[in-house]
Amino acid sequence: MTVKTIKLGKFAVCVENLELWQKLDPVIRGRLATVLSQQGVLVFKRQALCESELVVFSRNFGHPEKIVRDDWKSENQPEIIQISNMRDNQGKSIGGLGSGELEWHCDQSYVRVPATGSLLYMVEMPKEPPRTYWANLQLAYQGLSTSIKQKVDGLDVIYDYFVRQSKYDDEPKMSAELRNKTPPVIHPLVNTHPVTGLKSLYLDPSTASQIMGWSKIQSDELFKELVDHSENKEFVYCHHWNIGDVVLWDNGFLMHRRDSFNPASNRLLKRTTLRLPSDIHIVPEGRLVA
Repeated sequence: MTVKTIKLGKFAVCVENLELWQKLDPVIRGRLATVLSQQGVLVFKRQALCESELVVFSRNFGHPEKIVRDDWKSENQPEIIQISNMRDNQGKSIGGLGSGELEWHCDQSYVRVPATGSLLYMVEMPKEPPRTYWANLQLAYQGLSTSIKQKVDGLDVIYDYFVRQSKYDDEPKMSAELRNKTPPVIHPLVNTHPVTGLKSLYLDPSTASQIMGWSKIQSDELFKELVDHSENKEFVYCHHWNIGDVVLWDNGFLMHRRDSFNPASNRLLKRTTLRLPSDIHIVPEGRLVA
């Protein structure tokens, strides 16, 4: 069967007639890489993948990274982390992010040169699963007034993993080792796509500390204004999960969030984090806070 792509709203794209455990044809791979680069979200349904197959598929788009959270990693495949509220028979969490609501964020904003690709594969979910939302910050930037564009262009934001980690439920106090791995970094608030030339916000309100040269109060006011604007329904794709769904997205110009769910229900997803090629993706290059 011919591989089909179907638009989901204004930017997300569903890919049909593709078995992700099979080797990807180079022509199809190139086509999907372009769609991911310019649309930001790819959805694949009815998949059945082991962890090694998930990593092999991920390599079609970028290099799978091993993230800083050793306590979330799969015991069998180090490039895989587990997003789950489940525990083992000794009561120890098998993954991260619990069952509470996750605020708008983008993955790895706390890294100087972030790996901007993320992939989630749904393995187990509640009868009434929480929804996940993606906001397209390129569309959101285009929808800003001229005066706001002039205000945000050239601003730099301090990102700190401590700010994010303190908001997770079921999390221990940040260890010295994790603090050493995640020093505060600075990223521009606005970036330009290397292919299309379109500008986009780079926004992670759950991890942002403040804007360089601004007070905390002023910074928070602008973050709120931008988030309120970006979560307008015309900029957002809402995903209703099913077992076997795979969603791949680009954190370079998207942020996402998740609804809360019943902590007594089991939910498990496998995730890879990908270093996407900077010639066709926005990959912010930050610097450490002096």
